[in-house]
Amino acid sequence: MDFSVIWDNLPLLQKGFLFTLELSAIAIAGGFLIGLVLALARYSRIAVIRIAAGLYVDLMRSVPLLLALFWIFFLAPLALQWATGAVRPVKVGPDKTAIIAFILFEAAYYCEIIRSGISSVSPGQWSASLALGMSRRQMMALIVLPQAIRNMVPVFLTQAIILFQDTSLVYVMSVTDLLGAASIIGIRDGNLVEPYLFVALVYLAISIVLTAAVRRFSRKSGAPAPHFAR
Repeated sequence: MDFSVIWDNLPLLQKGFLFTLELSAIAIAGGFLIGLVLALARYSRIAVIRIAAGLYVDLMRSVPLLLALFWIFFLAPLALQWATGAVRPVKVGPDKTAIIAFILFEAAYYCEIIRSGISSVSPGQWSASLALGMSRRQMMALIVLPQAIRNMVPVFLTQAIILFQDTSLVYVMSVTDLLGAASIIGIRDGNLVEPYLFVALVYLAISIVLTAAVRRFSRKSGAPAPHFAR
């Protein structure tokens, strides 16, 4: 075991780690925003909107993330070619493909997390809000969502941990994330064990810290303990 290979290639590993964090942050933010829209759409009175949102969520939750990555990697250039009228498929690039795929995929899961948070609000508060003359929009924005967000924060953070771990799948598209950087080092220098072991320890350490933070938040806030898994 020669861990000097880690120190010698620290800049490359740092670059990969920063991309992993960037991808996680963008996917969490984008996935939550789209998931919120999907969750509200599933409560819409318009059947077409409600059904379309439900079909999207069911589709994304029914396929593996790896398959979704391949879908977008191969279909996005063709879709952009059709939309823009270009002669050839539009180059998207593996980095942007990974970001788009994770946002669209995670949105389906955040939609269900938000829906479960909304469902956790007592029906009596819905009735009381309507009895006070609030519109459905005011009721959702002022009464339901603030309570739902408090209830769903632990599960939201748990899903963020799962997302952080899943970012390693972008390695199959030759993206230089943390795992991709370790693979480059291992293949180039002929030391496969040390880089992969280092990456495993990094994922383990961050996951343990974040999991402990989620549990501590759940105890202090009194929110339901997370039991959410893909």
